[in-house]
Amino acid sequence: MDKRFFNIFNLTEDQAIALLKTPPEELEDKTDRYIAASHLINFPTERSINALIEAIQNPDPDLYNRITRRKAIESLGRLKASVAMPVIRDCLQDEDCYTVENAVWAIGEIGTQNEEILEQIAQLLEKPEQSYRVIIQTLANFNYHPALARIKQFVNSDNEPIASAAIAAVARFTGDYTQIDKVVEFLQHESVNARRACIQDLIDAQYYHAIPQIAKCPVSVVFRLRGIRLLAEGALAQGKMSFQEIEPHLDLVIRDRPEELELVHEYDQKPQLAFLIGELYQTDFGRCYLATQTILEYYREEAPEALLATYAEQAHNDYGAHYHVVKLLGWLKYAPAGDLLIEALENLRPQFQKSRTAAAIALANLEDERAIPLLKESLNARSWDLKYASLLALEQLGDDSGRAIAANDADWLVRAKAVR
Repeated sequence: MDKRFFNIFNLTEDQAIALLKTPPEELEDKTDRYIAASHLINFPTERSINALIEAIQNPDPDLYNRITRRKAIESLGRLKASVAMPVIRDCLQDEDCYTVENAVWAIGEIGTQNEEILEQIAQLLEKPEQSYRVIIQTLANFNYHPALARIKQFVNSDNEPIASAAIAAVARFTGDYTQIDKVVEFLQHESVNARRACIQDLIDAQYYHAIPQIAKCPVSVVFRLRGIRLLAEGALAQGKMSFQEIEPHLDLVIRDRPEELELVHEYDQKPQLAFLIGELYQTDFGRCYLATQTILEYYREEAPEALLATYAEQAHNDYGAHYHVVKLLGWLKYAPAGDLLIEALENLRPQFQKSRTAAAIALANLEDERAIPLLKESLNARSWDLKYASLLALEQLGDDSGRAIAANDADWLVRAKAVR
């Protein structure tokens, strides 16, 4: 599990437990108990687990207590605290559907062979206004076949993420993949939630045939790379695909050119540059990619100045827009941005990791040879996708020495790319 984002509040275990136990009326900020429950994921101790259990048992209906209870359940799930199972199981009957959702998810993380618990989860499929997607995923992951008929009821749900999970679960239970193309089609859905959700469902269904479509899906590279990697690992283990077959799709995602994606949005008229710059801040990356493509098509001359301005104002601290600005400056071959791109390559803040990958490619697009030693240094990074991007960038810059550095890398994808 990647825990880079967990320890951002800089609390000690004692401070977090003390906050969690503080009566809400004594807190300076009503969200402090929620933050404490979140932060205790960093401390897999009996004290932390007991404090989280105690927080769940607080019945106060106040909104801030409810969200604290939900977060405490989630943290116990991440800690795989089996001792908390009875308390979490009790939450399956909670009136708050989000508390129920977290309880189902946490049980899935902790794991159980108890058929009574699994049946209790399955019965939630017959209860109105529940988080059916999480329930279906959890039952499928537990391979709980008695839930099959109840899951089938959701394959035609109007809620695309629920329908996607149900179709994938039925395929897993029955081995019948005749409906799985409906899940693949969701990769082109207008809703970003549907696009993201179906990637997970294709992973769960181990449907590696979808790798080419996942590569071109207009969502963040984080979702696509995770999907391709997990599907590739399964396919290679079964001897059903080779790295050579996977490689072009990985390269496509790492380079992340908008013209190589299958975009789901369109403009009915040519937008102004200011509007397009604003679109780079959208949480739906499908809109960001359309804006990027349009900037490259119509505003190549004016764009660099506008991009530097938005970077200075806001994008330097917005990890989504930061990523798109970095990529654009590379494609525009805007040499004065070289220092900015080097700074992005060396940015160690967890939220900005995909920008490091973008910066590696952008520096290669600038044909900036100053980047060569930095890219070689990046081959020692923790992030496999940054190492992969650095190999691509070094190759583009005409330097093959990175291959020898990465040939014995601990990550199999980086290693495979290096020896290719």
